[in-house]
This record gives sequence, structure tokens and C-alpha cells, in this order.
Amino acid sequence: MERIFSLAELPDAAHDFLEAMRDDRIFAFEGGMGAGKTTFIAEVCRQLGADDDSGSPTFSIVNEYVDAQGKPVYHFDFYRLDSPQEALDLGAEDYFYSGNLCLIEWPDRIGDLLPEEAVTVRIEETEDGRRKLTMR
Repeated sequence: MERIFSLAELPDAAHDFLEAMRDDRIFAFEGGMGAGKTTFIAEVCRQLGADDDSGSPTFSIVNEYVDAQGKPVYHFDFYRLDSPQEALDLGAEDYFYSGNLCLIEWPDRIGDLLPEEAVTVRIEETEDGRRKLTMR
């Protein structure tokens, strides 16, 4: 999936992403600081029916939301981690292998802990300020 969108088109882009997810449960979001990873994930959580404010879990590392079906959705922000061991210490593997949806920012910070089945989602800012989302 590849999609280019503006902030006004964010709900449609999140809808398209949800349609393209299939049965995949682990998504690794890549992109530079300010690319829009957190904003996009927050919209995905809203569309899943999460009532909580889906802001960045930068300081808590992981936020748990509940979707409209009562299932957990885990949003990770590993930016502040110094080593993969810190992710192990917080139980990241338990989350990853729970069968629940995991949306991961800064997956490069956890090295080989990222499951092989994780789908890479790249968000980049285009020259005109829109965002390009590529899912593979």
C-alpha cells in the first residue's frame, strides 16, 4: 500500500490503512522526527473506537487502548530506549506475541526483538508538506 495525504485527508488515509491490515497484528512505523507517526497512529486508534487520548507514549514507552470490540491496542514509542534490553525488561515480547494489535514507533531501537512478521510502515514528509505512507 502506498498513500499520499494531507492532514485534512488523515481520516481517509487511516481508513485505507485499516482496510489494508488484513490479519497482520504488528506494525513497525519508521520515519524521521516530525514525520507524523504519532498523529497517524492516533487517528488509527480513533477509527478503531479507542476513547482514550492516543497521544505519544514517549514517557511511558507503551500506552494501552481498548478498541470498540473491547480488545487491547498497544502503542509503543521506543525513542527513549538506550538498548533492546530495556524493551525486554518492560515485557515487550509479551505484548508482541499477545495476538493483539501492536503499533510501534522507532522499531530500530529494539533490534532483533522486533518479530519477523512485523509489517514495516514508512511515513515521510513530501516537499509540499503532505505525507507519504508506504506499507510493506
